[in-house]
Amino acid sequence: MSDAALDRTPNVTGTKTFSINYGLFAFAIVALTILYICARLYQQAFGFSMGLDASSPEFGEYWMTLFKIELPVLYGAGALCWTYLFLTRDKNIEAITPEVELRSYFYLTMWLVVYSFCIFWTGSFFADGDGVWHQTTLRDTPFTPSHIILFYATIPIYLFFGVGSFVYAMTRIPAFCRGISLMHVFAVVGPFLILPNLGFNEWGHAYWLTEEIFSHPLHWGFVVLGWCALALAGVLMQIVGRFRELVPIVFKQDAARA
Repeated sequence: MSDAALDRTPNVTGTKTFSINYGLFAFAIVALTILYICARLYQQAFGFSMGLDASSPEFGEYWMTLFKIELPVLYGAGALCWTYLFLTRDKNIEAITPEVELRSYFYLTMWLVVYSFCIFWTGSFFADGDGVWHQTTLRDTPFTPSHIILFYATIPIYLFFGVGSFVYAMTRIPAFCRGISLMHVFAVVGPFLILPNLGFNEWGHAYWLTEEIFSHPLHWGFVVLGWCALALAGVLMQIVGRFRELVPIVFKQDAARA
């Protein structure tokens, strides 16, 4: 996004005192923490006891049932959320007040914090756990207790917030509406492409390199695409730059009303 896209003389009208609602943000962090802990405990309880043989009835009951629930629920929730954000967009976005714009930047930051939180859980506990699982047990199918949680639950969850942050920015913030933030694209599309890279990884382990070694070329895509999330720092710089312009204006108005 160019500097020109961020340079805007704001409309200084408005009557309400500036405030932020942190309720949904706090709820998301708490709910996700509980969800991730429950997922890890489920793996601990039923991974080895019910998850070693993908052809067994127990695997179908405990793991494939979970898989069949995850996909429609998580991707369906994402589609509904992104559609809602688009349909409720401000169609006269250039006329929003500085208070509304600053509030939107705060909410965008919350989206990105939750997105980062999800990536942390995915890349630390569950991705590392997947590597340990494959080095401990034999890979019989692409559906394993670690994959069913990692690739079909935790990744769709962070995509929910990553794509949601992008749609929110494009529909609520003038600077992001005027032009595409390249850093935001990298931060969202890179981790998203881990899913198609998963297909290449499974093919490679089945027909090319069967040994589970972290440094295998099959795993390079996961690393590079995961590193794309570091582009969030660039998005943060864009947000902070506009913060510096809006904060004096908004709080000067609040002081004048007091």
